[in-house]
Amino acid sequence: MPKILTIRDIEKCVGCGLCMYACARRLPKKPFIGYDHSGILSVSLSGFERGATIIVCRACPDPPCSQVCPTSALTPKKGGGVTYKEKLCTGCGNCIDACTISAIFMRDDGKVALCVHCGYCAKYCPHGVLEFKDVKEMEEGF
Repeated sequence: MPKILTIRDIEKCVGCGLCMYACARRLPKKPFIGYDHSGILSVSLSGFERGATIIVCRACPDPPCSQVCPTSALTPKKGGGVTYKEKLCTGCGNCIDACTISAIFMRDDGKVALCVHCGYCAKYCPHGVLEFKDVKEMEEGF
């Protein structure tokens, strides 16, 4: 069953950034320091009183980012979202322009970073903001 990352309760987000750092370090053979390789972004909403928000791929069923990728580095996944083949990415930025919610980020090395819905970050969110759910649960409204 395909799974996707969802936002359970955005009101609980304090902008700690643990999700971003976890995402960047998710690959054991290539753990990155910092959040340049993160496919999720935590953003302050003008101070602690207003909280923070998360910018992350919402797993479009027919992702516009994959439609404009000239090298097929981004291919649609069953259940929504995309698979990212970094070796094929030329860093053209077409996907960044096509993403309707600005959830694809340019890395310092010229490649892109985006959520591939692995769910790794959800384990590190201390406030229960993120959740990794079965696509079927999402369709049923749970």
